[in-house]
Amino acid sequence: MRLLIVNPNTSEGVTRRIDAAAQAVATHGDTFKTVSAAYGPQLIVTDQDGLDAVGGVLASVNAHSDGFDGIVLASFGDTGTQAVRSAYPDLPVVGIASAAFATARCLGGRFSIVTFDPGLSPALRERAQFHGMGDLLHRVVAVKDDSPFDPGDVQIQRLDALKALCDVCAKDPISSIILGGGPLAGVSSQIKPSRRVAIIDGTQAAIGILRSAINK
Repeated sequence: MRLLIVNPNTSEGVTRRIDAAAQAVATHGDTFKTVSAAYGPQLIVTDQDGLDAVGGVLASVNAHSDGFDGIVLASFGDTGTQAVRSAYPDLPVVGIASAAFATARCLGGRFSIVTFDPGLSPALRERAQFHGMGDLLHRVVAVKDDSPFDPGDVQIQRLDALKALCDVCAKDPISSIILGGGPLAGVSSQIKPSRRVAIIDGTQAAIGILRSAINK
């Protein structure tokens, strides 16, 4: 299976995290190429950020799309999904938010979202509503830390706090926890709550969906 994975923001550090998460679930014969948006915001937080990012996402896909079986858009706004699907109707395109929420739905029960910054919480709630999961969302919790951060390193800088929040959420009546935000790609392997709940990595969930749909 050959996948193009696009980080819809321009943080090369986040792109490296997304690529590492993807390579961790690669199997024999897989080829995953991970690239950043050609231009746009370094971190997508607001609706305007998402709109500003679409052109760069499409430009990056146009530059790298040859020879791939599918495309992953690694933003929790599923940024650029409609534009890329319109431009490439013969390729399956999956955003990591849609993949994460689909996984939570399949696992059943309620779920929570853990993220690295409170500024992302409203958008994450909105995405849950958009994907028809609002009634099953137990809560959104975010690390409370006012210190500056690099999006590419925030999962390491705030790892202990993320682990603690997941441990707290795991005590709730939920079946799964979604890690909200592309910069958290790959960190799920380091989070093991005391109570067994599924920790959902959107990038890896998107790859799993495409694997089930692509017979190559």
